[in-house]
Amino acid sequence: MNRARLGCEVVVTRSGAPAMRDRATGELMHPVVGPQVEAERLYVTPSRLAARLGAGGESPLVVLDVGLGAGSNAVAAWQISDAMSDPARRLELVSFERDLSALGLALEPEHAAAFGLVGRAGEAARALLAEHFHECARTRWRLILGELPATLGRLAPASADVVFWDPFSPRANPGLWTLSPFAAVRTLCRPGATLHTYSAATAVRTALLLAGFAVGVGVATESGRQSTQAALDPSDLTQPLDRTFIDRLVRSSAPFPPDAPPDALARLRALPQFE
Repeated sequence: MNRARLGCEVVVTRSGAPAMRDRATGELMHPVVGPQVEAERLYVTPSRLAARLGAGGESPLVVLDVGLGAGSNAVAAWQISDAMSDPARRLELVSFERDLSALGLALEPEHAAAFGLVGRAGEAARALLAEHFHECARTRWRLILGELPATLGRLAPASADVVFWDPFSPRANPGLWTLSPFAAVRTLCRPGATLHTYSAATAVRTALLLAGFAVGVGVATESGRQSTQAALDPSDLTQPLDRTFIDRLVRSSAPFPPDAPPDALARLRALPQFE
């Protein structure tokens, strides 16, 4: 089967990095440094995954991987867990996706190494593709297939510790960057949870704020653009947004998500984060 015809294709960018391209929109996944480097830089390292797992604990560390794509973020997390020894905390990975063509294409023999899907990681990803589930000594990985935000409702409230939010961009997938899905994922977060996403759009940050997250600046991407980190408690943020964000907001041409309430600006100004 030619999975490129199902909606995606592998390309090599001008930087020489492999990337997955959506054929309908032309949008690239991880276009600058390649999928493995970007997954580590934007998601695994900022979420302090190794430290959280190394601290141990009776209950698994639950990571929600929203936008499985070619599996890069989930596999990067899986590899951290797989390399640890007892007594480390177990990892539970829950990936959300509506189209598995990118993962299937990345697993093809000619692409697997470029996407880090070789060896034990490749075996785990192939099992996920075929059975929507894989379990080994340190990690349980399962797939929830379907449309967000409805599929988020399959999890129990206050069950997640980390969220990787990595669907296609607001331009290509606008429904996943509004208040509604962020409010849904907020109910799944337990104390100490953090959310990480590559987008730094003003409307995305206001959607997160209106959903009940504290929001801050994340690490810079390889292209120099900001990313975003969110948490239940501002003290868990490296660089929380301050009052200057409100000042920029009132001058923005696209300050709010389309489902923001009429009093969105007043609500934001009243948040403890901006006192």
